[in-house]
Amino acid sequence: MPIDYRGIDYRGLVTGLAGLTRLIGTVPELVAVASLVDTLREATGAIGGTFTEYSDGGGRVVVAQGAMAWALGQPVAADLVRPEVIDAPYSGLVESMPAEAAGPLRVRGVAAVAGHPVRAGGRVAGALHLFFADAPRGEAEWTALTEVLQTAAGFAASCYTGREATPVRTTEEEDDRSLFLAVAGHELRTPVTVIKGYASLLAERWDSLDDEQRRSAARVLTQRADELAHLVDRLLGTSVGDPHSGALVRTVPFDPLTALMQAANTMPAEMRRSVRLELPNWLPPASGDPDVIGTVVTELVTNAIRASDRAEPEPASVDVTAGADADTVYIRVLDRGVGISPAEAGRAFERFWRGSRRPSGGGGDAEARGGVGLGLYLVRRLVERQNGWVSLRPRDGGGTIAEVRLARADAPPRPATPQA
Repeated sequence: MPIDYRGIDYRGLVTGLAGLTRLIGTVPELVAVASLVDTLREATGAIGGTFTEYSDGGGRVVVAQGAMAWALGQPVAADLVRPEVIDAPYSGLVESMPAEAAGPLRVRGVAAVAGHPVRAGGRVAGALHLFFADAPRGEAEWTALTEVLQTAAGFAASCYTGREATPVRTTEEEDDRSLFLAVAGHELRTPVTVIKGYASLLAERWDSLDDEQRRSAARVLTQRADELAHLVDRLLGTSVGDPHSGALVRTVPFDPLTALMQAANTMPAEMRRSVRLELPNWLPPASGDPDVIGTVVTELVTNAIRASDRAEPEPASVDVTAGADADTVYIRVLDRGVGISPAEAGRAFERFWRGSRRPSGGGGDAEARGGVGLGLYLVRRLVERQNGWVSLRPRDGGGTIAEVRLARADAPPRPATPQA
């Protein structure tokens, strides 16, 4: 009889692994592995989980969840991807790790780590790791956890059968991959969470729901599934980028009005109800990537809605406008929320920075009101890759103005940063 590790949910584990078998071969490898990591976290009570993919040139964290979400896209040095290091299960306390590894874990509440190699195609393709807030109470608990990870590693290997080793990337390619993984993980989180919630509602409360409630839940599932499919298509397209340059984010002439209308049409329905478009009849062509404008605008609108201090269920009021000057095309997202102080506006785009939550005047980054401080960072990265810039400033009368500026495609080249 297996030994419980803080009451491992073996029934949930088996159910999750059974569901995974139906995914393998029908979805991209990393989607299946992400589902596996999610199953492991729920069954073991881990506060975080990761999958690291190895190659001859090192490695990279390609799945990161829970308390370890910050690690998504982080590289692993080549000297750590040696056979004697990666070819065996690992378990231990954070305090026994080298300081450079223990520090980031300890500050995020991690006390213990357990991992297991994943072998595929005659090599160690990667490793699964789980992270816990408190340490196991003895060797038996470590053993039970290792057995669970060993079983899971076999499923992960099934996802990677025939997958070639990740090639060594150039600095620009590494930056592309890191940015793509961060954007994908950030954007997929919301629709996946909603779909999971409504699916659970129908599964657990079907008999207690009337026909209209069932139809309503089914409509939400259909809508979110469509949004998720569109999002995946857009992300996969973005990962390929310009077929001529291979870049993640292109810089080409495009019609900003068309891009903004498409962005508005693909927002979730509840978000669209909060947005008022005030667009001119004509704008000059902008230089950038129309495929990521939707990501940028949606994230800025999400941030504005979070900042709005309103009584539910009254929708927030967010204005999206656009215009141009002699050198640039601009897109503005305006809210009447908690606002932002000039001192905090510059820091709002830092990774994981979360501003103060003062209810008025100096508000801070609205990401702090419901996010983890990653959305605006991704916006900045995406806009800068288009040779543009993004800024926040207080709005007269209260609230915040978020402004994206891209170079005009019909104007002579100018520096893509504001002049002092």
